[in-house]
Amino acid sequence: MRYSIGVILVLVIFFVPQAFAEKAPDFTLSGTTGKVHLSALKGRVVYVDFWASWCVPCRKSFPWMNEIQSRFGAKGLTVVAINIDKGEGAAEAFLKDYPPIFKVAFNPSGDVAESYGVWTMPSSYLIDKKGNLRFIHKGFFDEGKDTIVTEIQELLVK
Repeated sequence: MRYSIGVILVLVIFFVPQAFAEKAPDFTLSGTTGKVHLSALKGRVVYVDFWASWCVPCRKSFPWMNEIQSRFGAKGLTVVAINIDKGEGAAEAFLKDYPPIFKVAFNPSGDVAESYGVWTMPSSYLIDKKGNLRFIHKGFFDEGKDTIVTEIQELLVK
């Protein structure tokens, strides 16, 4: 079977994680339990997930993020989910249906999402203990969960 270059590019963008190391853009945002400061999490592996109330795959990612926070939190992982809805009402309704056990922050202006180059929902970023961006995942797919877990485990031991 032959695939066009466009099909291959789409598959690479969505299914192959990007790996590199550059400083993660810092942020301070209001959250459900107070301010969330990325710089205050230095020394921990941070899984930053940008989401929106209208995002269908986010309905699957939230229970999974609860799972990884539970599984790896005591080992040094912090999950931070950043909502980009313009108002908090829709986000609050979503959170009632999909209650998180991890940090949730709000970025209605979208400036933090823009600094990370977010263009699809959800988008997640794995940040190492030194505050470097290490892996990016666009979208949320069941097929990619094992890869993310492997990346988390790799960063926790470094």
